[in-house]
Amino acid sequence: QVQLVESGGGLVQAGGSLRLSCAASGRTSSNYAMGWFRQAPGKEREFVAAISWGGRTTMHALSVKGRFTISRDNAKNTVLLQMNSLKPEDTAVYYCASKTGPAVTTENLYDYWGQGTQVTVSS
Repeated sequence: QVQLVESGGGLVQAGGSLRLSCAASGRTSSNYAMGWFRQAPGKEREFVAAISWGGRTTMHALSVKGRFTISRDNAKNTVLLQMNSLKPEDTAVYYCASKTGPAVTTENLYDYWGQGTQVTVSS
């Protein structure tokens, strides 16, 4: 089992920044990709960003490209999501997820999920 715990969410004004963190523990393998997803009220969960084990491959949804950046520190078993120029439409619960193998954007290919952290962007 792998446990994922997100932190760093909160309330921020439009144009502001937040940095989300996801700490992995438990039976983490040496080759697992990490992803961030989000779910806004009344909407389905959607892909935000993903990163490969070595960090060479990163993916960002078009809606966040240029504003959000995913990174990871394998020595600390941590993945980060730096969110800049936040917009009210970024308001959602943000989840991190992990899977073995390559980074992908498909939600149902991820094996483990965190409990989520709320991000609220006021206008």
